[in-house]
Amino acid sequence: MTILMLAGTLAVIFLLAFFRASIWSWLLAILVIVPLTAIQGRFSADVFQVVIIALAVFVAVLGIPPLRRLLVSGFILGIFRRILPQVSQTEQEALDAGTVWWDGELFSGNPDWHKLLAYPKPTLTPVEQSFLDNETETLCAMLDDWDITHVRQDLSPQVWQYIKDKGFFGMIIPKEYGGLEFSAQMHSAVVTKVASRSATGSVTVMVPNSLGPAELLLHYGTPEQKRKYLRGLAQGKEVPCFALTGPFAGSDAGAIPDRGIVCRGEFGGQQDVLGMRLTWEKRYITLAPVATLLGLAFKLYDPDRLLGGETERGITLALIPADTPGVNLGRRHFPLNSAFQNGPTSGKDVFIPMDYIIGGQERIGQGWRMLMECLAAGRSISLPASATGGVKLATRTSGAYGRVRKQFKLPIGKFEGVEEALARIGGNTYMMDAARKMTAQAVDMGEKPSVISAIVKYHCTERGRAVINDAMDVHGGKGICMGPNNYLARGYQQTPIAITVEGANILTRSMIIFGQGAIRAHPYVLKEIQAAQDSDTERAVQNFDAALIGHITFSMSNAARALVFGLTGGYGIPVPAEGPTRHYFQQLTRYSSAFALAADVSMLVLGGSLKRQEKISARLGDVLSQLYLCSATLKRFEDEGRQAEDLPLLHWSMQDALYKIQSALDGVLQNFPSRIAALLLRGLIFPVGKCLSPPSDKLGHQVSALLLRPGAARDRLTAGMYLPTDENDAVGALEAALHSTLNCEPLQGRVEAARKTGKLMEMEEMSRIAEARDKGVISAEEYLQLERDYALRRKVIMVDDFAPEELAAGG
Repeated sequence: MTILMLAGTLAVIFLLAFFRASIWSWLLAILVIVPLTAIQGRFSADVFQVVIIALAVFVAVLGIPPLRRLLVSGFILGIFRRILPQVSQTEQEALDAGTVWWDGELFSGNPDWHKLLAYPKPTLTPVEQSFLDNETETLCAMLDDWDITHVRQDLSPQVWQYIKDKGFFGMIIPKEYGGLEFSAQMHSAVVTKVASRSATGSVTVMVPNSLGPAELLLHYGTPEQKRKYLRGLAQGKEVPCFALTGPFAGSDAGAIPDRGIVCRGEFGGQQDVLGMRLTWEKRYITLAPVATLLGLAFKLYDPDRLLGGETERGITLALIPADTPGVNLGRRHFPLNSAFQNGPTSGKDVFIPMDYIIGGQERIGQGWRMLMECLAAGRSISLPASATGGVKLATRTSGAYGRVRKQFKLPIGKFEGVEEALARIGGNTYMMDAARKMTAQAVDMGEKPSVISAIVKYHCTERGRAVINDAMDVHGGKGICMGPNNYLARGYQQTPIAITVEGANILTRSMIIFGQGAIRAHPYVLKEIQAAQDSDTERAVQNFDAALIGHITFSMSNAARALVFGLTGGYGIPVPAEGPTRHYFQQLTRYSSAFALAADVSMLVLGGSLKRQEKISARLGDVLSQLYLCSATLKRFEDEGRQAEDLPLLHWSMQDALYKIQSALDGVLQNFPSRIAALLLRGLIFPVGKCLSPPSDKLGHQVSALLLRPGAARDRLTAGMYLPTDENDAVGALEAALHSTLNCEPLQGRVEAARKTGKLMEMEEMSRIAEARDKGVISAEEYLQLERDYALRRKVIMVDDFAPEELAAGG
């Protein structure tokens, strides 16, 4: 009977935890279990009375909110305030910026998959599609990357003018100011297509539409500033740049040494103008050498209190015409053989009026928050799109080259070692494009997904690096010899640029994704912190109490769910989809619960030191990131109508990401400072051990096969890239060679069979083909097919060569 009682008690506790029962459900269960236990244990009357009194006190303290707040929550709040790590003003503004979107669901431990699938499918309007198919296509055709990066180190004047005339600088600007007013999805699509042709072209197009003057003016500019600048920006009459990073302040915005001093001075022929005297030194500023309009971040000081109030006014943003006396522009950096305009800017004691502050004087000191709220464009749209455009090019060409190029009379793409690389290329591209589209859709829905933007920026650029590395390996010598016919090398050289900008990836992974996400996206932590920071004691305790009770039941639920789902492998979890995606949804629910539990235990055990435990934070961030990437991939598969031909891509990318989730959680547990907590977590998260494996060789073969032949799956995978049809173009010739190779293989087989029987004696291929024609093995028409096929294959395989004087310095 005692064993049954114990088992029943544990079952009740487990069920209450699993279903996130309210505090009164817990207290009611305790009111039943404790007396029954006392009766079962045959306690004496005196002991039984003590137990009942203690139980009544316990239930009263926890069940009566005012009493609980006074005796429990208020006490814990005091402890929480003492251990809460110090947060700088810039950190706080970063935490406050943006919105929580699907990342909140992933932190919940129980994502609502119906909500995910109900999000709108990414689409373009007819006007947007027309611009993509015409103006963007024309721009891509004008871009000659070898001419841009090797000959000019710049776009041609014709390209610059076309970009300005067709409104590429004004894609995000409303029509009332002369802009195109395109959606974030369209912005992403344009950058993706241009990036598949030229990184320099894509950077030039994306920067004015990303974090910069136009974005800031749209959100914060005064009506006068909007009227003054937006039309010129939209029409390309103004070329913008934004200067934030300096030699001594990169990611640490709080250390910005650039300063503005409030004072009075002469400006525009007027005396005694209230303004600022600015001194700055910035670097890595894209478009600065050709900019006509400079956005600038600096710290503002008012030593004479001309504005009243504090003397230190905080980070402020200003918009300054580049021809303002004292503004220095024009010199260039040379980032990894990329030709986009990038350089330093500086100024010393440059006087500007107060109305140059973006948003006017009421926006003084709000600069960092303004930047953080607008950063979603760069991180959510531009960089994922540019990375995805590059990998689409690498994917399409690697598959084609792997089929056209032969060694030992076999296409190199059919060698198992090359298959491994092609499988990674295909799987990564499928997942990257899914994440790009879903995140852009979030922006179109009005979200400013600060945590998700960091995820897609980091993982698209990192996966982009993996794809281009694999593509270079597949191409071998073709990839490393520079020249007009090399379509990969510049992308390979320039990949670290995207990894470095908008927050270096090492920093993004180790400090931002989980560091910011654990506070912003967690359902209770931010509420607890806000309560701790509230100076109104009564309100603080009340809010903290509500958050604390919710947090406790949340954590207990995730512990129970992680254990159950770990034992079952996720099977049995109700999800909205059937068929091939069902178990993936179940696995993600399982790992969402495990992640939420691991995050809570990490914050509880490590407290403020978690901020310094960057490796632990990075691995937890990896789990959150892979959960998001998997969510986007499943949504893509569903949105595209569950294409059966795409299943190898879906399976490979999902299995790879789930395996990475398992590995990241295992890494957290192996390196967790508290071994007791690590053992407890391991028992709950991996009760039967680690059961997931990376994608199989068989699955990799299936993915590789999709890349090696023309088909709907290959077209969907690389949809949106620029695909030239001119056979004089290196990519156009490769695509033509792929089709020609497949069409001519039966003819090649007949020629080869005739050679083996001794009917054909010529050694050189074209001579043998001519001999085959002359001896009736093939017809004259078939000869022409094979002649063209040989020319295409030779063009694809050959690499550029140069006279010595052409490679000499200055040659």
